[in-house]
Amino acid sequence: MTTTPGATRPFPVADLGTLVMMPWSGEAADGRAMPYLLACSLGNGPGGHEGATAAVERLLEYSGLVVGGITDGTQKLSLPVTMLVVAGQAVVTMPWLRTQCTVPPEWLDAVAERGYAYLLFTTRPWPGDAPGSTVAAEALNAFAGDEETLKASAHVILPARSLRA
Repeated sequence: MTTTPGATRPFPVADLGTLVMMPWSGEAADGRAMPYLLACSLGNGPGGHEGATAAVERLLEYSGLVVGGITDGTQKLSLPVTMLVVAGQAVVTMPWLRTQCTVPPEWLDAVAERGYAYLLFTTRPWPGDAPGSTVAAEALNAFAGDEETLKASAHVILPARSLRA
C-alpha cells in the first residue's frame, strides 16, 4: 500500500503510477542473510513507462538518493528516507511517499540481526502483472538482479527503526 502526503509535490504524483515494494532475503557476501526491499513503479500512470521512470527519478533526486549510487543511511543521519519495521510490515517513508509491505519471518530475522535493510529503488518499471498479483521468486530475482535494473536504481542501506514501549 502506498500513500502520498498532501504537501506540494515537484511533479504530479499520478505520474508515478502504482508503486510496489517487494521483500526478500538472501545470503550476502559476508555469508549472513541480508534483508532486501525492491521498490518500483508498475509503469501504469498516465505517461506510461516513460512517465513513471521520469517521476521516480525526480522522487529519488528530491529524496537525496542517487541513481546508480549507494547511500548509507547508517552514516547519513539527515537522510529523509526512513524505514519502520512493525507488526510484520516494513514501512518506508520519504518525501511525498509512504509505502509498506508485509515481510516474511526470515526477512524479519535478517533485519533484526543486521539492524538495516538494503533498499533497491529502481526507475525501471516492473514488467509483470497488475497490483496485488503474486510474484514468483524467480521473476523477482531475475528483475532485481538484472544489470539494467541495478544501474537504474538508487541503492540504500536503510536503518531499521521500530516502535518502543
